Amino acid sequence: MPLTPETFVLVRDDALRVRQVREWSELISPLEHRNRYEVRGSLDEPLLHAVEVGSGVGHVLLRSLLKARRPFTLELRTPAGALALRLVRPFHLFFSRLRVEDREGRVLGEVWQRLRLFGHAYEVLGPNGEKLARLIGPWLRPWTFQLKRSGKLLATVQKRWRGLGVELLTDADSFGVRYEPALQDPTLRLLTLAATFLVDFVHFEKRK
Repeated sequence: MPLTPETFVLVRDDALRVRQVREWSELISPLEHRNRYEVRGSLDEPLLHAVEVGSGVGHVLLRSLLKARRPFTLELRTPAGALALRLVRPFHLFFSRLRVEDREGRVLGEVWQRLRLFGHAYEVLGPNGEKLARLIGPWLRPWTFQLKRSGKLLATVQKRWRGLGVELLTDADSFGVRYEPALQDPTLRLLTLAATFLVDFVHFEKRK
């Protein structure tokens, strides 16, 4: 996959931070607001902003009624506003999936939630449906997800503590994404980052 300047900044570092942005004014509102995130690099520099698309009355009602199960589109943009990635989750009843597109609308791959008796499991697929890796959340480590291929650890996605006030009063989440040296495939790095947003929606959004 040819990298653009907008996506190159996401694969050059071995560590990223995804932080959900919440306003304190949202605490007093009964409605579900659009999810917003920022992606920062290993030096804590802002790389991208991710915003849930849809601000009309219909979207507000959809978010408030379906909450964590709602379909959504997230657009990842640079601080200057250039589109880097688009993440699309269709409506689902049981197992969630996420489609990842580049700025031209080309599909880079998908992330599919799978059944796992103990813990959580996702399959990371390429643009033609080929299986690239599995993202596993061990049963005894519910805040940690490990990307593996043939038993080899490629990356780790881990929810991080943001302080008692934030954790108790809002549903704002923060994740660390760490790539192992063995993971040099830029497409799989982008798909791992995209999977972080799906993990947040599926496992942590409904805490609110």
